[in-house]
Amino acid sequence: MKNDIHPENYRLVVFKDISCDHSFLGKSCANSKETVVWEDGNEYPLIKVEISNMSHPFFTGKMKFVDTAGRIEKFKKKYARFSKK
Repeated sequence: MKNDIHPENYRLVVFKDISCDHSFLGKSCANSKETVVWEDGNEYPLIKVEISNMSHPFFTGKMKFVDTAGRIEKFKKKYARFSKK
C-alpha cells in the first residue's frame, strides 16, 4: 500500500437521505457547512444525499422517480421535436 495517499480529514459524518428522511453514521472526508447532533449526543458534519440504500429501487424493490433538478422535464423539452405526432 502506498504511503501518504489517503486524505487527512477522514472522520465520522452523518449522511441524510433527503428523499426518505433516513440518516446514518459513516466515515467520509467530504466537506460540509452543516452539523447535526446524532443519537449518541455528539455533533457531526451533515452530508445530504439524494439516494441511499433506503430509497434505491434495487434495495427497496419499489420503483421511485427522484427528479430534484427537473431532469425529466429538461429531457422531454430537448427531445420533443423528435416525438411522433
